[in-house]
Amino acid sequence: MAEQHGRAGGTVVAAGLAACACLLASGCAGSGAAADDARPADPVGTLHRAAEALADAGTSKARTSMEMATGGTRVTIRGEGVYDFARQRGRLKVLLPQDPSGQSEHRPITELLAPGALYMKNRGAGVPADKWVRVDTATLSDGNLVTGGATDPWAAAEVLRGTRSATYVGRTQVAGTEVHHYRGTADLTKAAGTASPGGRASLAAAAKGFATAEVPFDVYLDDQGRIRKIRHRFSFVNGTQEGTVAVASTTLLYDFGAPVDVTLPPREDIYAGRIAEE
Repeated sequence: MAEQHGRAGGTVVAAGLAACACLLASGCAGSGAAADDARPADPVGTLHRAAEALADAGTSKARTSMEMATGGTRVTIRGEGVYDFARQRGRLKVLLPQDPSGQSEHRPITELLAPGALYMKNRGAGVPADKWVRVDTATLSDGNLVTGGATDPWAAAEVLRGTRSATYVGRTQVAGTEVHHYRGTADLTKAAGTASPGGRASLAAAAKGFATAEVPFDVYLDDQGRIRKIRHRFSFVNGTQEGTVAVASTTLLYDFGAPVDVTLPPREDIYAGRIAEE
């Protein structure tokens, strides 16, 4: 099984960063944030605590988008689902873009997110429709911050544990909610060192696998310190051409307290065969 996981991980990286090269949005937040007289005294410390604020909130609904520009074409992948921050489990339905010809549509991929693991159904690549593919996220060069076409919402929050510098931009709105806008840079190596046990290995892999461990971000927190929107900008080396590729990943969280029931598939429903190259 371990061999299959490694195979799936390598294939998903290729498909993710090719599907990334064929995967990948900005989010939806208000613009024109005005200066606020009540500026937080410690922006960095506030952001270090953002993940814990989500754990205290329990659950939420989520929308994700990921975009990448390559070859003069901007490709966007979108996802929608729910997340349980207390258990660090989520479910997303991820919509891949049309083929460049526009003649075929991909079936939505169902993704289950759990500490250290990514499960995908309707994966394609020769996987039976009723089977799941399981990937150990610590084996992915990006720790599944990019590969799955959506950044795990808990991982997105834990990146902020590595915040090294941040400024308070001001108050604005996200989807009608008053929020505080921060802009800064996080270090993935530092984030991995202070992450929850289930996220450490994946963030450590990302720190080594990306072109740089530094991640610029914009994040919007509500008055309870919960993330309402976060946008990361990741950079990875494109193996087929010189230079790095920039990926913008946006996560929008809303409807806190929504019911969430994520059950991971049993072993017999996990595909143990060969994953076809794509």
